[in-house]
Amino acid sequence: MADGVLAGRRAALVLLTGVELIVFLDVSIINLAMPTIGAALGLGVVALVWVSTAYQVTFGGFQLGAGRATDLLGRRRMFRAGLGMFTAASLLAGLAQTGWLLIGARALQGVGAAILIPAELALLTVMFTEPEAHRRAFGVWSAMGAAGAAGGVALGGVIVQGLGWEWIFLLNVPIGVAGLVLSGRLLPADEENPRDARGRLDLPGMVTGTGCLLLVVYVVTAAAEGDLGAVQWALAALAVALGIAFLLIERRVSEPLLPFGIFRERDISGSSAANFVVGATHVPAFVFMSLYFQEVHGYSAIRAGLAVLPIAVLGIPVSRMLIPAALKRLGPRRVLAFGMALMALALALMGTLPADAAYATRFLPAAVIFAVALPACFVGSTVPGVKAAPPERTGIVSGVINTTQRLGAGLGVAVLASVAESRTAAVGGPRADALNSGFHLAFLGAAGLAVLGLVVALAVLRPEPPRPARSASVPPAAEAAATAE
Repeated sequence: MADGVLAGRRAALVLLTGVELIVFLDVSIINLAMPTIGAALGLGVVALVWVSTAYQVTFGGFQLGAGRATDLLGRRRMFRAGLGMFTAASLLAGLAQTGWLLIGARALQGVGAAILIPAELALLTVMFTEPEAHRRAFGVWSAMGAAGAAGGVALGGVIVQGLGWEWIFLLNVPIGVAGLVLSGRLLPADEENPRDARGRLDLPGMVTGTGCLLLVVYVVTAAAEGDLGAVQWALAALAVALGIAFLLIERRVSEPLLPFGIFRERDISGSSAANFVVGATHVPAFVFMSLYFQEVHGYSAIRAGLAVLPIAVLGIPVSRMLIPAALKRLGPRRVLAFGMALMALALALMGTLPADAAYATRFLPAAVIFAVALPACFVGSTVPGVKAAPPERTGIVSGVINTTQRLGAGLGVAVLASVAESRTAAVGGPRADALNSGFHLAFLGAAGLAVLGLVVALAVLRPEPPRPARSASVPPAAEAAATAE
C-alpha cells in the first residue's frame, strides 16, 4: 500500500477484515468435517445437516435487525457485541459433547455473525472515506470475502485430519479474544446515543421481520437439501403471514426497522439485487465444484478441497492489487459488470468439463477466471450501496445487502441442485457420466444468473460520472477528489 494512504489505520483494517474472514470461513469449513462430527457425536443425517443449517439460518435471518441496531446503538458497540457472541459460541461448539448442544452453539454463532457483518461494513464505510483509502480498504475486504468463500472448503479437511474437528471452532476463540481486546483501541468510539435510542428500536418490526427472514432462510435451505414436507410448507405460509404483518407495521411506525424509501436510491436497490445474484452464483458453484471432484473424479474430501484452493490463493493478490486500481479507473459499476462477465465465462467453462477432464488444462483455467471474477463481484456489488447510504443508515443498508446475498445463496443452491438432480435422473447410464451431465446444467444455470447480474450492473446501478480531463489549473489532488467514485 502506498505510504500514508491508510494513515495509521492498517491495524484496524486487518482487525475488521480478519474477523470477516473467520465468519465466512465458518459458512463452508464445516462441510468436510461432517462425517467426523457425526461419528464422534453419534449424529444421524438429519442432525448433521442441522450442524450446517443452524448457522446459515440465523446468519441470514438476524442481519436486518442487527443493521438497524448498529445505526441506533453504535457501530463499535455492536461489532464488539457480535464478536463476543461469536467467540463464546465458538468455544461452546468446540467443547460440545452432544449433537444438540453443537447445533445450538452453531445457531448462536450465526447470530453473532449476523450482528458482526453489518457493523463491520458500517465501520469500514465511515473510517475510510478518502477515495484511495476507500478503494484499498474494500480491496482487502473483497480479498477476505473471496478467501473465506473458497478457503473453508480446503481448510476443513486439513484441520480435522491434523487437529480434530473441535479445532474448526476452537481456533476462532483466540482470534475473537484478540479482536475484543484490540477493538477498543483501534476502532472509533461511538457517538453518544440519545437516551431513547433503545426505545427507538422498532421491536414489533424486528420480531415480525426477523421471524419472516428466519423462516424464509430455513425453508430455502430445506429446499436445497430436498426436505420440503408438510411442516416446511406450513412454515412457508407462516413466513408469508409474518411478512405481511411486517409490511403493515413498517407503514405505521415513525422510525421503521426497514425504511423502504432507501430503495428509491438506485445504488442501494441495485446493490441489493446484485448481491442476491452474487450469492445465487458463487455459493452453488463451490458446492458443485466439490461434488464434481468427489463424485465424478473420486477424489477424497481433502483432495477435493485442495483442488479448489487456487481460487482462494489467487483471489488475495487480485483483491489487493487489481481491485483498487480497477475501482479507481473504472468505478464499482463497471468492476461489477466485468466481474459478472468473467463469472459467467468461468461457469460456462465448468459447464463443459468432461468426466475425465485433466485438472491442469481444463479445470484450472476456469478456476483462474473465477478467482479474478469473485472479488470483483463482491466489491462491485457492495460498494455502490454502502457509499450511497446516509451515515445514519449505513448499518441497515449493510444488513439489507448481506441479507439479500444469503437469501440468494440459499435459493441458488436449492434451484440448481434440483435442476442437476433432475438432469442426472433423466440421463441415466454410467453414474459418473450422469452426475456430470447434471453438474453441467447446474454450472450453466449459474452462468445464466451471472449474465443476469451483468444486466443488473449496467441497467440498475448509477453510471459513474465522466472523468474530467486534467488541466494545468486543476491540481492532481483536486482531480483525484473529483473523480472518486
